[in-house]
Amino acid sequence: MTDAVQEHDALVIGGGPAGLMAAEALLAEGRRVLLAEAKPSVARKFLMAGKSGLNLARIENRAATLAAYGGAADRLRPMLDALGPEDVRGWAEALGQDTFTGSTGRLFPTAMKASPLLRAWLTRLDAAGLDRRTRWRWTRWQDGFVFDTPEGAVRVLPRVAVLALGGASWARLGSDGAWADRLRRADVDVAPFAPANAGIRVNWSAPMRQHFGAPLKNVGFRAGGIASRGEAVISARGLEGGGVYPLSPALRASAPLVLDLMPDVDADAVAARLARPRGKRSLGNHIRRVLNLPPQVQALLTEFARPLPDDPQALAALVKALPVSHAGLRPLDEAISTAGGVSWAALDEGLMLADHPGVFCAGEMINWEAPTGGYLLNACLATGLWAGRHAARWGNS
Repeated sequence: MTDAVQEHDALVIGGGPAGLMAAEALLAEGRRVLLAEAKPSVARKFLMAGKSGLNLARIENRAATLAAYGGAADRLRPMLDALGPEDVRGWAEALGQDTFTGSTGRLFPTAMKASPLLRAWLTRLDAAGLDRRTRWRWTRWQDGFVFDTPEGAVRVLPRVAVLALGGASWARLGSDGAWADRLRRADVDVAPFAPANAGIRVNWSAPMRQHFGAPLKNVGFRAGGIASRGEAVISARGLEGGGVYPLSPALRASAPLVLDLMPDVDADAVAARLARPRGKRSLGNHIRRVLNLPPQVQALLTEFARPLPDDPQALAALVKALPVSHAGLRPLDEAISTAGGVSWAALDEGLMLADHPGVFCAGEMINWEAPTGGYLLNACLATGLWAGRHAARWGNS
């Protein structure tokens, strides 16, 4: 059976934030845009992330923002200059969504969810002429882009295309990484996927069960050269939450995980407290009385350092640098985001595939990673804008 053939001015594959921003950039340059999304609706991962408070960006100094992107910072720099945190604020407010900045610099819509922002964005895109097709799954890249659609196989021949296919986590929401083999067959260098912003697997002893669900609010986390003071939760599966997610790059590289159970008190002060007269109290009760650790935090000390030493200096050293035995990161599909993807070497400065003129990439499908807290979404939007603008100009040349 012969594929139906459609010629289009510009094609965007992927309806997440990067794809929608690429489409908007193309439309702004006067291009006619077909957006193809495999799922029944667009931006599903975006909506899921926004259910508990949509973190749009991080308002802070430029050096701190760039540092969050690690080794990809130099390549992302011009894109983040073009759409930085303050620009994201302006973009959201132009869509009628008021914003506020939290105490840590995180930028949120006042509505604290993604759905009003997405509705306003899609209304604006539709008014600009965006042709949205859902349940269009890209299956082949041969003599054009071939899709399985509700109407059958369709081969699209665009003048220019932007791929915004996401990473390889949360497959049920659309980011399944299935595109990677397709690009490799087209001689595009794609780095293997790995979990980023992932929980840590811990095989707890039975006494820890009573602490499942308990928060860790004043604990420092360290692995390799990365340190974090965000919150985490003790779960049946291990440690989850914003405090541990930034450590993913170091933990993937097998760096040891260390906890500081009293990050605001130095080791000498901890030792001095522990050296107070103990009387007939057990060591556990003594620790509880002089250090005032929450039960779940003291349980971590016992879990990973038993038998606890009686010497105050040795015990203080463990309180300040508790080594945590773990079984690595949670599986790829459970991670918030992924490392790996299209290598920077395969892309030119405009995010076009060097060996495939007219085909650009954007978003999480490129090999970069960043911690949660606004950095992920900001870079997805910024790379989408960058790829869309360069695609529009390439196609007009």
